[in-house]
Amino acid sequence: MITCYFKKGSRLGVIEDMNTLENSDVIKNVLWIDMVHPTVHERKRVEEIFDVAFPTKQESEEIEFSSRYWEEDNKIEINSYFMINDNNAAFNETVSFILKDNLLISIRYKELRSFDSFIKRLLSTPVDFKNGYSILCHIIDIRIDSDADIIENLSKEITKLRKHVFTDYSNDDEEILEKISMFEDLNMIIRENLNDKQRILSSLLKSQKYNDDKNEIPIMLKDIKSLIEHTNFNFERLDYLQNIFVGLLSVEQNKVIKIFTIVNVVFLPPTLIASIYGMNFDFLPELHWEYGYVFSIGLMILSSITPLAIFKHKGWI
Repeated sequence: MITCYFKKGSRLGVIEDMNTLENSDVIKNVLWIDMVHPTVHERKRVEEIFDVAFPTKQESEEIEFSSRYWEEDNKIEINSYFMINDNNAAFNETVSFILKDNLLISIRYKELRSFDSFIKRLLSTPVDFKNGYSILCHIIDIRIDSDADIIENLSKEITKLRKHVFTDYSNDDEEILEKISMFEDLNMIIRENLNDKQRILSSLLKSQKYNDDKNEIPIMLKDIKSLIEHTNFNFERLDYLQNIFVGLLSVEQNKVIKIFTIVNVVFLPPTLIASIYGMNFDFLPELHWEYGYVFSIGLMILSSITPLAIFKHKGWI
């Protein structure tokens, strides 16, 4: 699907039919072409109309910075991460941008909330966007705000998990470890996303193009820096929480071992006594004694109670 946004005086026009665009005189006023799941035919049509060459999906997903940002005499190519976080399955989706003069072309293969939010803003206040560069900056700014919301929610979840570990711990070890691992993965993806934005914005700031429209970039870089520091703090909290959880787990295991040890110590003397009187020797002093059985039972009970009394006196139980 291709959607074309163009200036129409003080208003904004929208075209979704490429035939209409090609046969009209609004091409020179186009600000933004948003391509979602474009077909090969649609890509070629846009390339021919606007004299650009799009990277393939494989090329756009390259991780080398030279493939993430590329500047030529008449255009800038950018491949940027946009995080998708649905149903606790977070991953980074690459979106390609091409800046050529006043035109911005975006290519994406997923529906992204950042774009939906920006389109609403664009249609409501079109006068705030005079070229494709300002559109790109606002899209990235909305994505940074979304990342900030995700980081804030993640911090709240970490706090809730910490309270659960300290107050409601009930041997759900696997669930707690799974949550810690999931939070670390999400925080890592956010950090990767922010680093990518930071490198791209830094390159845009150094670029000789659009020198009159760079007032917002330092502010966005400052926001990204603060968010990266927050992700570092979350990493420290998760590491601390994991260490605390492992410590509590060790304490619980020690309690179990302690119980087994006490049980062994308590039942060892009676077992010894029962073993002695269970031997099949011909001569046992208490063998034919009238009170021999009661004596042996009493001796076993006494030998069981004595270690318990000693442990209690020492404060071990």
